[in-house]
Amino acid sequence: MTEHVEWSEPETAAAPANPAVTPADAADAARLVAFGLQPKLQPARDQEYTGLLRRYREDPPFARLADAVAAGLGLIVLEVSPRAGMAVTAAEDSVFAVRMGDYARRTSADGSDRFLHGLAHLAVAALAFPRAEDLADDGYIGRVSVNGVDAFVRQACRRLEERAERTGENTDPATDAPGLEAAWRIWARRSATGATKDARRLAGSTTGIVGKAVAFLTDSGFLQRTGDDHGGTYRTTARYQLQVRDMAGSAAMAELLELGVVPVTDGTPTLLPAEDGDDLELVADAGLPFHA
Repeated sequence: MTEHVEWSEPETAAAPANPAVTPADAADAARLVAFGLQPKLQPARDQEYTGLLRRYREDPPFARLADAVAAGLGLIVLEVSPRAGMAVTAAEDSVFAVRMGDYARRTSADGSDRFLHGLAHLAVAALAFPRAEDLADDGYIGRVSVNGVDAFVRQACRRLEERAERTGENTDPATDAPGLEAAWRIWARRSATGATKDARRLAGSTTGIVGKAVAFLTDSGFLQRTGDDHGGTYRTTARYQLQVRDMAGSAAMAELLELGVVPVTDGTPTLLPAEDGDDLELVADAGLPFHA
């Protein structure tokens, strides 16, 4: 009697759901993050950068790998697109985080002026994107000038002074008082340009402080200089719009926008400057758009 034996096709191993990551994939992901750390590099001018951006959008496993590389470096991915490239910002514990002390050294800012530099950065952001719809519109380009930012802050100072007088608030608040109330009179009493015979812009003047702020933003790929009028005129980049979106919820930013100061959208300083005055002691490290 012959035993019947059933034959069947040998089982084939199921293909892995996610193909193994190769060293080449990891290198490409790290290369894309490295491109993102070059803020002035425009994707349209670099073929490799453009190709890696396309791969990020079309290859989800590669996108996850690139995100993981960025996260491992303490970077937060804000957007990956042809217009902005791989736009990243540094988390507080990242080696790439810009701290106020670092900024002060890079701009030769006096330690006592750090708060005014922080206020200048807030003012540039508020003036560049004065309306929520401007900040939400990817095609919107903000324009600012050094003199326009200074005039904007001085008008905000005037509004804060009027508000304090109406409410009967202390016109000389405690040195540990947070927010803009502790700063407006400091900016208003600081000279706009300095006291040189040729009216040169001194580093410690308010336009000097704004000038350092916009120069730093330009070096960081957030602004592009467009001319020399009004102390220097600038236009925003896609990366700066993403950065401002990220900081738009800060209390100091909201307070500045709520003052209702008419924005100088064309970069022309149409607001009247305040009279010069004496310097005051500053509130250290209050409300700065930098990591402490």
